[in-house]
Amino acid sequence: MATIFSPSALLSPSSSTVSPKSLTPPPSKPQNLPIQSSKPPLTNLTTTLTAVAAAAAVLTTSSLPSLADSPSAAYKIYYGTAASAANYGGYGGNSSKQDSAEYVYDVPDGWKERSVSKVEKGTNGTDSEFYNPKKKAEKEYLTFLSGFRQLAPREVVLNNLALSDVGLLDLIGSADSVTSEETKDEKGQVYYVYEINGVGAHSLISVTCTNNKLYAHFVNAPTPDWRRDEETLRHLHQSFKTVGSF
Repeated sequence: MATIFSPSALLSPSSSTVSPKSLTPPPSKPQNLPIQSSKPPLTNLTTTLTAVAAAAAVLTTSSLPSLADSPSAAYKIYYGTAASAANYGGYGGNSSKQDSAEYVYDVPDGWKERSVSKVEKGTNGTDSEFYNPKKKAEKEYLTFLSGFRQLAPREVVLNNLALSDVGLLDLIGSADSVTSEETKDEKGQVYYVYEINGVGAHSLISVTCTNNKLYAHFVNAPTPDWRRDEETLRHLHQSFKTVGSF
């Protein structure tokens, strides 16, 4: 599978866009309470104000179901080792995944890790995957390939990724738009960033090359979930880094 890329290809600094088809009710007017001849009990007024405040708090904190309870939801860092299929399943001695990690990305609390088989790792290079147990189509995963010193042109990289991912191939084929750009981190490492806006799904992809390996990080979601959870999903996308670049 490694032969489908062009290691000698030059990086392209430009950006490109491809288009395959291209409760709270409004506050009412304050009403003045009628003044009675006798003073209302202070306890009744206090009770009323407390009830109003409690109702306002409920309306303010209520929200639609989401993969995260709030925009400031907690995340955990996943440390990926990009181990070969032959070495998959153990690292020996007291070595931890954090010590031997080659890349990291954030995972929302509550998401589950899917076990990747040796066969899957050996055929399409999938190294790790997490998904939202409430909506399993919402997920992030990483694939890697060895033997690459530099990135081929952006269009070539995306097309070759699709050759080993039928879902990605179908999404690109039916997408309303596909955008790509080249970015660099503070240390100068190059990343290709893709966004695929499909009729039924949305995908964010980040690809980079280092340590003689090509890493591709994917964040996918059905369109309705994307619209609701876009902020969190973009956070996951932006959290991907290779070790040594942060």
